[in-house]
Amino acid sequence: MNTTGLQRWRDFVRSHDPAVLWDSLHPDVVFESPVVHTPQRGRDITFKYLTSVVKILGGPTFRFTGEWTNDTGAVLEFANDIDGITINGVDIITCDAEGRITRFKVMVRPLKAINLLHRLMAEQLGKTP
Repeated sequence: MNTTGLQRWRDFVRSHDPAVLWDSLHPDVVFESPVVHTPQRGRDITFKYLTSVVKILGGPTFRFTGEWTNDTGAVLEFANDIDGITINGVDIITCDAEGRITRFKVMVRPLKAINLLHRLMAEQLGKTP
């Protein structure tokens, strides 16, 4: 697997530098959220979701807890504690031959964590830049 996209994702989570994320996303990337019914298509909307979620989840207690890779992608398990709720989830990332992220799927558990993230994301996305 070309690990460039995966490394850029880790770099973005660590640095919160939007240029790092933008450069790692393929223009036709597909984003799948645990709380949005339909896949979101394109760099602009994916960038908006991922920068927002990192603002929420990317605090001092965020940690990657596992990693599995294959020829085209990776699964990164993560955890964080917010408002007394332990959030556990996975990022399922697919990259192209150039190392750009072409698909990004997020799965989260438990239900309390999904509900919390849904509320926090709605608040974050409702803010004006």
